[in-house]
Amino acid sequence: MPADCVFCDIVAGRVDAHIVHEDSDTVGFLDRRPLIKGHVLLVPRTHVHVLADLPADLVSPVFTVAQRLSAAMVAGLDAQGSFVAMNNVVSQSVAHLHVHVVPRTRGDGLRGFFWPRTTYTDYAEAADYAARIRSALG
Repeated sequence: MPADCVFCDIVAGRVDAHIVHEDSDTVGFLDRRPLIKGHVLLVPRTHVHVLADLPADLVSPVFTVAQRLSAAMVAGLDAQGSFVAMNNVVSQSVAHLHVHVVPRTRGDGLRGFFWPRTTYTDYAEAADYAARIRSALG
């Protein structure tokens, strides 16, 4: 694990995050600068840089959770759908593989790939979004 990876620090519990999912292979948490409130970043617990580095035995666990999170956006946040994406090197702000799972609703303002970021009003609002997603995951 690199000493300067904020996602490894979140996985290890050294950095606070609004965790929505944890299992032996993955951790999902709210993005601090979400495209849409409820935007989750899903990371493997093992530090890998890009998708090509993800060990074969982690592909199914990571994408199974991404699939569940995409459904949780609809059930827990009343979204109409979701956007699931991953950057590899280019536009990858943290060099630790992460899957973006973003709730989507018609007219939400996201167009093309020029998306403004938003913020949560406060800690309590972020905690509420995290709780709603956790609840929808079951």
